[in-house]
Amino acid sequence: MHVKKGDKVQVISGKDKGKQGVVLAAFPKKNRVLVEGVNIVKKHVKPSQANPQGGIISTEAPIHVSNVMPLDPKTGEPTRVGYKIVDGKKVRYAKKSGEILDK
Repeated sequence: MHVKKGDKVQVISGKDKGKQGVVLAAFPKKNRVLVEGVNIVKKHVKPSQANPQGGIISTEAPIHVSNVMPLDPKTGEPTRVGYKIVDGKKVRYAKKSGEILDK
């Protein structure tokens, strides 16, 4: 996948198009990512020990990885991702500026 946990991304399609957030979790087997503040859904929860009140809560749902693009560290714009070998390690880089995305 072209995004990892902790990446700052922008949503490029869907109901939350244009929103930016940080990837909270990645699910490579399902090709989905959980982005902070994006794809908010209402969920009905029964009263439990942790939530004695129960009721309706708002939570983030995963979105498909093809709908997000990482932000270029230099310009802050969405960019495609390339891969190259640096010091024997495969690293991701921003196609727009050539900046390395991996720390």
